[in-house]
Amino acid sequence: MLSVRRTHEFAASAAHIWQFFGDFGSLASWWPKDGPVQIDRVDVIGEGAGMLRNIYNVGMPDCISERLEAIDVEAQRLTLSIVGTLPAGLISYRADAHLEALGADRCQLTYVGSYTAEPGREQESEAFLVTVYTLMFAGLEGTLA
Repeated sequence: MLSVRRTHEFAASAAHIWQFFGDFGSLASWWPKDGPVQIDRVDVIGEGAGMLRNIYNVGMPDCISERLEAIDVEAQRLTLSIVGTLPAGLISYRADAHLEALGADRCQLTYVGSYTAEPGREQESEAFLVTVYTLMFAGLEGTLA
């Protein structure tokens, strides 16, 4: 199993970032409107652990379906997996995220993706994930404006 770990510090309270990041169905409202991965729409099915968000990206033929495997609101942690069609040579994918307060107006989001990739496509998969994580952090930064 391969993994990609990224962290990002925000000049905002953990409560501010969590209101967006922890709302699993709200992804389209804060995701960047420009960049290499743009969201056309997100369809949400269910709520809480087990819910799905079907993400339809501009220019991609299939939606990406993410399932919320677990969420701990008090600890500001969540785990998700991609089910169905996976992009960029991924065979399996699971992410663990933790938002940590660093003070009254600073916090850090740690995001760890664990995955398997098709043989020979490992670098493509990692590059795709790094791009998506970078966009995710930029989108959350955009909530500070």
